[in-house]
Amino acid sequence: MHKVPAYYNKAILYKYVFLLVLLLFSGQNAFSQKISSLGIDARQGLRVTSVTLSDSSILYLSNPRPLFSFNIKGKYFTSADFAASHKEGVFSQNVNNSVSVKANFPGVASNGFSGEIIFENTGSDTVTLSNIVPFGEDMSSVYITGYGPSDLARARLFRPGFEPLRVILPDNAWELGYSSFEAGNSISLCALTRRRNTEGAEKKRYETTMPPGSKVRYSFNADIFRGGWQEGLRLMFRDRYLYDLEKFDNTLYERQDLAWIRESYIIILSMAWDREFYNRKTGKYTYADLLKKGMEYFGNIDVFGIWPTWPRLGLDRRNQWDMYKDLPGGLTQIGNFVKMTHPYGTKFFIAYNPWDKSTRSEDHLRGMASVIKEIEADGVVLDIMGNSSREIQAAADSVRKGVIMYSEGMAVVKDMPGIISGRVHNAIYYSPELNLNKLIKPDFSIFRVCDVGEDVNHREIAIAFFNGYGTELNMFRPGGRDENYIKDLEFLASTTFILRQNNNAFLDQNWTPLIETSADKVYVNRWRSGEKSIYTVLNMRSEGISGEVFKIPAVKGKHYVSLWNHENITPGFSSSTASIYVEATGWPASATGTRKEGSVDCIAEFPVLLRSQISGDSLIIKSPGAGRVIIWKGDPSYKTSSREFRAPADTAVSVTDIFGYYEGKIVIQLLENKRLKDENILTLKGGKPWLVSRSSETVRAVGIPSGMVLVPGAVFSYGVTTREDFIPYPALKRDSVRVDSFLIDKYPVTNAQYYEFIISSGYMPSDTSRYLRHWESGTFRQGQDRYPVVNLSYEDMQAYARWAGKRLPTEDEWQLAAQGTDGRKWPWGNEFHATNCNNAFGRPTPVDAFPKSQSPYGVIDLVGNVWQTTNDMYFNGTSYFTVIRGGSYFNPESSTWYIQGGPQPLDRTQIMLLVSPGFDRSETVGFRCVKDIDSRNFRVKR
Repeated sequence: MHKVPAYYNKAILYKYVFLLVLLLFSGQNAFSQKISSLGIDARQGLRVTSVTLSDSSILYLSNPRPLFSFNIKGKYFTSADFAASHKEGVFSQNVNNSVSVKANFPGVASNGFSGEIIFENTGSDTVTLSNIVPFGEDMSSVYITGYGPSDLARARLFRPGFEPLRVILPDNAWELGYSSFEAGNSISLCALTRRRNTEGAEKKRYETTMPPGSKVRYSFNADIFRGGWQEGLRLMFRDRYLYDLEKFDNTLYERQDLAWIRESYIIILSMAWDREFYNRKTGKYTYADLLKKGMEYFGNIDVFGIWPTWPRLGLDRRNQWDMYKDLPGGLTQIGNFVKMTHPYGTKFFIAYNPWDKSTRSEDHLRGMASVIKEIEADGVVLDIMGNSSREIQAAADSVRKGVIMYSEGMAVVKDMPGIISGRVHNAIYYSPELNLNKLIKPDFSIFRVCDVGEDVNHREIAIAFFNGYGTELNMFRPGGRDENYIKDLEFLASTTFILRQNNNAFLDQNWTPLIETSADKVYVNRWRSGEKSIYTVLNMRSEGISGEVFKIPAVKGKHYVSLWNHENITPGFSSSTASIYVEATGWPASATGTRKEGSVDCIAEFPVLLRSQISGDSLIIKSPGAGRVIIWKGDPSYKTSSREFRAPADTAVSVTDIFGYYEGKIVIQLLENKRLKDENILTLKGGKPWLVSRSSETVRAVGIPSGMVLVPGAVFSYGVTTREDFIPYPALKRDSVRVDSFLIDKYPVTNAQYYEFIISSGYMPSDTSRYLRHWESGTFRQGQDRYPVVNLSYEDMQAYARWAGKRLPTEDEWQLAAQGTDGRKWPWGNEFHATNCNNAFGRPTPVDAFPKSQSPYGVIDLVGNVWQTTNDMYFNGTSYFTVIRGGSYFNPESSTWYIQGGPQPLDRTQIMLLVSPGFDRSETVGFRCVKDIDSRNFRVKR
């Protein structure tokens, strides 16, 4: 970074001269205070020492600044280095008897303080002049000037405490100088210098070659501002248009038929002889395949352009429009392509070569309009042009509305009113990290040219994303379509997805470049739309970045999400600020300085509109009810499975129903008019079971049927234990469970009852393996009519229950029926009595064999005889199981690895893993049923 020289020229023309130059103006400041005068001290060169404001207050600069600095033959000088004279409003200086400098400030200007600086070569040698910077290159200032080795893009933005950053400037302003600094009392001063004209000198991109006697004139414009340093940049670039325009004609930008280009981020330009457009070997167009591939990567290609002219044009007398007509199938076929692509959201461009003047004579614009009309083209690539014209746009408008002019170069400020889209040309091999053209006119549609045949384009895609604009895949050059190209496409698909979903933010007229970060070479831009803020992050550190990188005001009711990684961000809060975590990957050191470098993140600050949570495998989603909700199976992308719903206020969705069996990230997005409004990120983890069964209500009873007993409703709490938790159980402790009154079978379902069901219904399962295996010849053994029916699957039990007008009990219902509300350990009390139940007899017993086993509500045979199936079926992402209770007559004792049999206390639960109906049928598992009641009309017979 350049330092201001410490010495001053000792030749003092005015020993105690202090000049106040009144600089009255009507500025466009965002606050009422104006500059009234600048204090310019000419005792030691030219220095600015104070600023007088419109309320007569004076800001004395703690660090007086030179009025300007400059380089001659690469050597740095400032206006404070040389003695100055003042005559008739003009300051004059002589630089080493070789260059004279005159600074003229007439005083009154409409847009801030304005003046001019004229350099004249008064010596005998040719000199180079460059880097004219207002107020000098000071390490405490923010300033822009050329820096570093020769390059098309060597303009740098200098910020205190950070390495200089390369920036893109308009093509007629690469030589500009800019500077801003804090003047005091929360007021800052900014200024801009521009090369306006020369006499006898040679203009170059960043410097001027001055032979003896030649002159160069620079404009000098200054103003004051409040806020961060970016406000000064915004004032000079966006509000003052670099002083190239007094007023911006916004007519084209307000045309609704042209507005579609502002929502476009992918352009593919192809030559007619490209095999991906037409295969000469097969004699067939391959455009449909190209379109399909683009849809797979990007959802759709925003613009496809075909180029059949250069470098083929000129072989014969055919002009540029003849080349379109002579394509296979002619304009009719090309028109068919256009009609085919429009429904998929793809626009079609042709090209205009204004240099085509030696082939078949035809009015250029009439020829262009004719092709546009016949094929219904949507835009024109303007070869070798950085602008358009009223005549070109009018020619297109005369035959079709909505036709965009897309210049090869980037329009300079004075040409921006006449064209609304342009490019960052691939002549700039390494794109500078910050594009200040986006600051000048945020709704001008910019596309970075990525020359696929030239090199990898990862870095260029990252920078385009950081700056909030699109990408042109230029397929003109052969080659480059290898695995690196595929990686570029995948990376581009990810950046494009975010750009499209947040298009409203990336058109922010007040976007802020380079908010302060805690790490150098990690850059953050801020974009806003309503209550949403988007922060694009560009990392240029090869080791990557992971940690809190920038701070923003903490706002109640907001939450933070990485749209790149699709992770929730938990800020570090300190007083009124939130420190935002950023994670961007690194790359091998060998990739630094190549187009393989660079990584990104994107942080969104959203108002809390969506409230989503996982319950089992269900998503419980609460939304404001406007827009649409998209549920993504993993990180959102054009290749990720998703389901879309109109956004009801509240909804529950089963993940298994929409995505099948799945564990992993679930992203829920709320969109309105295609724009992202909020995002929730959840993770569905397997292992923990969730309830997948539903308890269907029965016909409500108004009395107690034979064989059933009433269990009064209650709110109660209970807890259960397990002997084995290798496979996690459902919640073992359940507080404040509410169960409505219901009826339950007094006994487990018996063989006789099930036989009646079969005879009546004709039921036969499709899988008969082990079905009623304990029966013989289709019926139960003699004398076992009152034994519990077993060897049934869950489905068999459900079938019986439906036939009987009943259902299986939930685990909560079974618990209440067996235990009541006093927390007893056994149905009859807290002490175990071996004579009250089947105590591991090794065989089943009749369901009414132990009348003393009844619960508080008169339910009998709850423990010891056979396990009793509940309705509750669970899934843990891997396996299904039901809950069985009560134990059985079978009790294997040779190992602790067995399921423990025998009578089980009421605080012990057991899961039964399910495979198939045949596998699941067991000789130790039975069931009983329940029935809902009509509580209003229910009567108990006395």
